[in-house]
Amino acid sequence: MNILLCNHYAGSHRHGMEYRPYYLAREWVRRGHHVTIVAASRSHLRQQNPSCAERAAVEWIDGIRYVWLRTPPYAGNGIRRVANMFSFVGQLLRRGGDVVGDWRPDAVIASSTYPLDILPTHRLARRYHAKLLFEVHDLWPLTPMELGGMSRWHPFIMSLQWAEDFAYRRADRVVSLLPKADSYMRQRGMAADKFQHIPNGVDLGEWERCDQKLPESHERIIRDERQAGRFLVGYAGGHGLSNALEFLLAAAEQLRDQPVTFLLVGQGPEKPTLEQIAQVRGLTNVRFLAPLPKAAVPSFLTDMDALYLGWRRQPLYRFGISANKLFDYMMAARPVIHSIETAADPVAESGCGVCCAPEDPAAIARATRELLERHPDERQRMGRLGREYVLRHHTYATLADRFLEVLT
Repeated sequence: MNILLCNHYAGSHRHGMEYRPYYLAREWVRRGHHVTIVAASRSHLRQQNPSCAERAAVEWIDGIRYVWLRTPPYAGNGIRRVANMFSFVGQLLRRGGDVVGDWRPDAVIASSTYPLDILPTHRLARRYHAKLLFEVHDLWPLTPMELGGMSRWHPFIMSLQWAEDFAYRRADRVVSLLPKADSYMRQRGMAADKFQHIPNGVDLGEWERCDQKLPESHERIIRDERQAGRFLVGYAGGHGLSNALEFLLAAAEQLRDQPVTFLLVGQGPEKPTLEQIAQVRGLTNVRFLAPLPKAAVPSFLTDMDALYLGWRRQPLYRFGISANKLFDYMMAARPVIHSIETAADPVAESGCGVCCAPEDPAAIARATRELLERHPDERQRMGRLGREYVLRHHTYATLADRFLEVLT
């Protein structure tokens, strides 16, 4: 099968996020299919954007043909990002046939976060009599309306809404990373039998190869805390507003009298503020560590007694979540403290940790105490349940096969 996947933000192991298109495409190539990924040359998610001196550049990565369309640079969420989006979609509309060339796709996937890419992909699918699949990562324009407070009558929002409704009506199938989004999609015009939930996942081979040792600075802190008899709760990820780490610090304040230390690894715009809060409140049971290379993260996770992941209280989570970070935690076979309110929680479904209310320091503190008081054998059992759950449902080999069933 020839598969054309259009994702503005697609990355690879060479470029960084977004990884999902790469992992799925690599599995399809391994099964004998031919895959072309079309992406923009500029993305805020990538660590390294590709060089693109001409209007388009072709690059082969692990048997996947990447076509990079040159788009203007941008930073933040302002007008330049919108211009970047329209540049990508416009080029795909005008030059989609040139991108495909003599290669005829059997399936075309519209997979960018925003729904505008349904327009060129719909045209290409009709031109080549291919199956059209619309993949939904986040619900746009609902996300910028509910999280960003944008008006439904804003011209940009109205254009996104038209494109989303068009996608639900015209796509042959709709794949959602969010397990409970089908009710919303039906309200927007999707036929119920089009829906398929295919979540995020982990690349098992990559996880098993990620055996890089921790830097000496990190090892020393962990060793010192262990020698002091502390129960270690780890967090690895971004330090932004969406990560809700200020509530974890407030929970740490309530646990001063407990032998618990919270180790926070990562970087982000809120980190200086969080460090200042910890210093002002005298939170000696919170340690901030430098970011780690991806290959060293599993070593950190498995060195912990428990792992923490928190979210803000958001109505959007009524449709479920699909966080790569959570699956990495579960792969580490450590119990998870999950602070969230959602319709579908993998931690609750697998029994691999303790779930508690979001933005609630007292609830986070209670969940931490509960794990602290559990017998080590019980904590190990919980951790194993999480890893087994991911291996059963969330490896990219499994997800790629499920995707192929939808495409055929």
